[in-house]
Amino acid sequence: MDLNDDPQQAAFRAQVRGWLDEHKAEAPIVLGEGQIEDEHERIEAWRGWQRKLAEGGLCGVTWPEEFGGAGKGPIEQVIVNQELARAKVPGALDFIGLGMMGPAIIVHGTEEQKRRYLGPMLHGDEVCCQLFSEPAAGSDLAGVTARAVEQEDGSFKISGQKVWTTNAQFSAFGVLLARTDADVPKHKGLTMFIVPMDAPGITIRGLRQISGEAEFNEVFLDDVHVPADTVLGQVGNGWGTALTVLMFERLSIGTTSIGYSAERFAAGVKSAPGAQEDPEVRQRLGHIGTEMIASRFAGHRLLSDLAGGQLPGPEFGLGKVTVVKSAIDAGDLIADVLGPDALDEGSEWGYMISFLPGLKSAGGTEEILRNTIGERVLGLPPEPRSDKGVPFSELKARENEKVA
Repeated sequence: MDLNDDPQQAAFRAQVRGWLDEHKAEAPIVLGEGQIEDEHERIEAWRGWQRKLAEGGLCGVTWPEEFGGAGKGPIEQVIVNQELARAKVPGALDFIGLGMMGPAIIVHGTEEQKRRYLGPMLHGDEVCCQLFSEPAAGSDLAGVTARAVEQEDGSFKISGQKVWTTNAQFSAFGVLLARTDADVPKHKGLTMFIVPMDAPGITIRGLRQISGEAEFNEVFLDDVHVPADTVLGQVGNGWGTALTVLMFERLSIGTTSIGYSAERFAAGVKSAPGAQEDPEVRQRLGHIGTEMIASRFAGHRLLSDLAGGQLPGPEFGLGKVTVVKSAIDAGDLIADVLGPDALDEGSEWGYMISFLPGLKSAGGTEEILRNTIGERVLGLPPEPRSDKGVPFSELKARENEKVA
């Protein structure tokens, strides 16, 4: 595989770099040292920066031109990401909407939904959040219990609880997975909805993280009324729509360096006195570097598949597992060699070390992804399942009996 830019890609990179060189002085500091302290001001500044990126063609790079995107391929998206990192400026505020929810709407949405949501999402006017996980349904996403009850006029009333919802506190709408039929097996009775986050009956509570931030939230829905045209995809086909979102989520994590590279980690380790001469440190760093470099090239291979028209499949989850695990291992190593100073708020590494473990659950836990890859990619025997073909209502009845 040729990893160098071809002439068209080189021209695109030069265009992106030129635009960023011209405009990077306008970028706000939204993360790390010197960031805007007031959350509202920071979000509004970041929203404005996303709008500017969109005007420069650097948001929705792979979106079709008819929806405001650049109509480019995944390799061009990586070029944009690389040049943003080179210029040391933030990317889009709504990375969830642009990278996961927008593509799901493009694939499964009606023409009216595409016109209504994609433009405001692209320009940062409306941020989108993902209402999937629940306190008892995260890794086993098909076990969600949030209920959407259809009304006589075709509308729905939704009740339940969601958790670990990033950006819910300033999102205009969320893509929500709910159960519309409990009398069929759990994967078949689900439906996806596009829900306004200011709808009556929605309560949002922030969840404080070890980093001190409250990027995640728990969301409560109490008889939230939504019209029939908020269904994304088909009623009862929510699992298929959810898989589209999850595949793009795993792809977005697995084909990036999440802001850190093997070279940057190595520099951090070498800054500790005596670390370079310690054989255990050298061995751990060599292993981490090997994993991260291998992930980088595996990401290039996946990008080639995408450029050839292949949709993200189960194998894309392996990149997510490897990238996140290697970065967490690197953070542990840096904490070991630098000591408590590595966790200081002013440290280059403090936020990363406290934030990265949360990514282990994003897009599915490592255990679930390994099972999926083993079964669907390697053809290994599936784990025994007692829920296969059983109506969801009967599964819940069994759980209630055990509790009683």
